[in-house]
Amino acid sequence: MIATLLFASFIVLMLLGVPIGVALGVAGAAAIGLANAQTQWFGLLAVPQNFYAGLGKYPLLAVPMFVLVGSIFDRSGVASRLVDFATALVGRGPGMLPLIAIAVAMFMGGISGSGPATAAAVGSVMIAAMSRAGYPGAYSASVVGAAAATDILIPPSIAFIVYSVLVPGASVPALFAAGLVPGLLVGVALIVPAVWLARRHGMGQLEAALPRPPLVKSFVESIWGLLAPVVILGGMRMGWFTPTEAAVVAVFYGLFVGMVIHRTMGWRDLVEALRESGELSAVILVVVALAGIFAYSLSTLGVIDPITQAIVGSGLGEYSVLALVVALLVVAGMFLDGISIFLIFVPLLAPLMQHYHWNPVWFGVLLTLMVAMGQFTPPMAVNLMVSCRIAGVSMEQTVRWVLPLVLAMGVVVLAVIVWPQLALALPRMLGF
Repeated sequence: MIATLLFASFIVLMLLGVPIGVALGVAGAAAIGLANAQTQWFGLLAVPQNFYAGLGKYPLLAVPMFVLVGSIFDRSGVASRLVDFATALVGRGPGMLPLIAIAVAMFMGGISGSGPATAAAVGSVMIAAMSRAGYPGAYSASVVGAAAATDILIPPSIAFIVYSVLVPGASVPALFAAGLVPGLLVGVALIVPAVWLARRHGMGQLEAALPRPPLVKSFVESIWGLLAPVVILGGMRMGWFTPTEAAVVAVFYGLFVGMVIHRTMGWRDLVEALRESGELSAVILVVVALAGIFAYSLSTLGVIDPITQAIVGSGLGEYSVLALVVALLVVAGMFLDGISIFLIFVPLLAPLMQHYHWNPVWFGVLLTLMVAMGQFTPPMAVNLMVSCRIAGVSMEQTVRWVLPLVLAMGVVVLAVIVWPQLALALPRMLGF
């Protein structure tokens, strides 16, 4: 009865258009209240306690900082300088601008860790450039939206921070290291269909006529952006600061580059960046806190165990169960954002992970791959929403271009399932 109330109320609230955080909190509170009906209001003390407990975790301090980093680098002009340098390296020609868009988005992933922030920063530069070169707006939006999805795999990653809070056995440094190789593989996998589609459909015919930036000058202008991941990731590897402290270092580095080196940011831009990142961080953290109530009701009220036992006792093998998990997350990714998917499904899937002895770091990378795929899979694709808005096209127009990119990323998902060492070799090599 309690399980029925929990899931039914959550689904009904979602269908009514209630924000997902509120739906999680209300459903969890209702289940807790029903379970403790005999103790009247005393049992409901678990609601505020778990609301606070959901936020009282040290790794979550990095979330608002990395969100602020993305906003700062969006305004600092780093993305445009990286695009010029990449263009000088690879040259002009059909299919080269999509390649550059994906490469720059991957590099930006080593700075911000936020897909929508990168979609905005790269999209504001690349979509206009691709339009001048003769690429359709829907195609450009699809490429940028898919490219930005690599950001939650390439460290630093907000998604990995949230996962580490939900699964104590997976540390943030281990997850950061584990996501690097799959993130690079996803980038390469996206480049292949993006360039193939451009050349097959005769896109970018005007690209060769555009000027090629001078190599030395563009390198000098982009050097501060190129050094950002070295400072952030290198400092963590050398033990100079923790991932949470690295987020603060990244903020001050971005401010130094934007306000002192490039001088593309002023105090008014800083205030706007603080306001924007404050709003987004508040939304993320409130959803995390409310999901803590939902997770408590799942684990404490005996809801998860029957579900786990039913799946384990169904006669399906380990890989069949894993295939069902992947299919479930693909469907969920079409309608929910990544943080919400983690908060809803990780408490449900953690017992399965323990039963089959799946490595928590590998499982976290696999889940994050599925979340990344959902960020550019219609109808609820957060990265695609940003890039479509910049390109001035509807999401429906991108479907024909998005599908090959989704299939390419699916190949990487399959590879990580078949060869877990793609995710686990680097953290073991680094001692994580």
